[in-house]
Amino acid sequence: MAAALHVRSGALVAHRLLDVANEIDLARAESLWHAQQGGASRRTRLVTVADNELSFGVPPALLTLPAMRLQLDDAVVEAELTVRIYDFGAIVLALRVPVTELPWGEFARRFNDLDRATGDGAEVWRDALRTVLAVIGPALHRPAPQHLEEDYLFAIVHGFAEPMTAAEIRARANLPALLSGETRPLSAQEATAITEQAYSYFDDDLVVLTWDRAFLYEPRRDSDVVDIIEVANAQLLEMRYYDELLDAELVSMYHLVENARGGLSLLASRRAARLARRLYGLVAEVTQLTERVENSLQVTEDVYLARIYGAALELFRVPRLTAAVNRKLAIIRDTYTALYDEASSRRAEMLELAIVLLIVFEIVLALARP
Repeated sequence: MAAALHVRSGALVAHRLLDVANEIDLARAESLWHAQQGGASRRTRLVTVADNELSFGVPPALLTLPAMRLQLDDAVVEAELTVRIYDFGAIVLALRVPVTELPWGEFARRFNDLDRATGDGAEVWRDALRTVLAVIGPALHRPAPQHLEEDYLFAIVHGFAEPMTAAEIRARANLPALLSGETRPLSAQEATAITEQAYSYFDDDLVVLTWDRAFLYEPRRDSDVVDIIEVANAQLLEMRYYDELLDAELVSMYHLVENARGGLSLLASRRAARLARRLYGLVAEVTQLTERVENSLQVTEDVYLARIYGAALELFRVPRLTAAVNRKLAIIRDTYTALYDEASSRRAEMLELAIVLLIVFEIVLALARP
């Protein structure tokens, strides 16, 4: 029955998310882009909800690159290329391939072709990133020497050859195969698990989420769901970065703590105080940046989009990563407190020793007088 379905219009979209810096000055990035590329940029806003219902904390900047031709397995297709820049240091490259008049089987096959064409090491991503960073590089604060990456794929249908409800799509379209990328039949248990995260607001729309792919049926051509999943993926990317950063800091911290406590008491006190200040600065910086990431999307009243956003965060395990980052920050914070207390204690001991020595010196002088 799936073969009988015919996709009249839609799109296949590939996202590549990269962490490129600690922060990005969006206003400067837009100014540089306009000056050097001559292209327009705009701030992203959600189109189907009011700002008081759901909005970006700091709206990301959307830049447009020239359209390109993309080689899939058996065809060359036109692809639109855009770049979204978030102030917390993430860049999202997006390739959008419009689809018209394709049988469902061909639609699914082309989706897998796009996955292979834009996989790890794909030249299209390297070229696009090089072009963007060459222009907006001065707007990056503390650029990352290496870029963490995430990717995600969207299969979007705006219209079938016949009117469809969400229930009919789930019954007739082979969504488990589409979302898993598998060509062999899946077990009933696996097929059910893959399509478990399914959401509809109206009778004729559908969103199905998985770890690395999503299917969207949007007869009204709403784009907010794609934007929301993108933000959740960007949060995953950034939390991965901070988790790895703190892992490395904890390893070096234990070594530095041992060194700070060794040696003469006065020198050890100074080393402990310097290390405590460094750890305090690290905690303050990471806490500020992670709060910015967590507040990148502000949800208040739109229950449906909030449900999809929360499901995406859970699916991407963002809360677990956030909890891990907070635990590591707590360890560093406790170490800072212990080092600060130790440094203060040693300074107090040195002051007491100095006072005792002065008293002894005064006594000796008094006894030595004729």
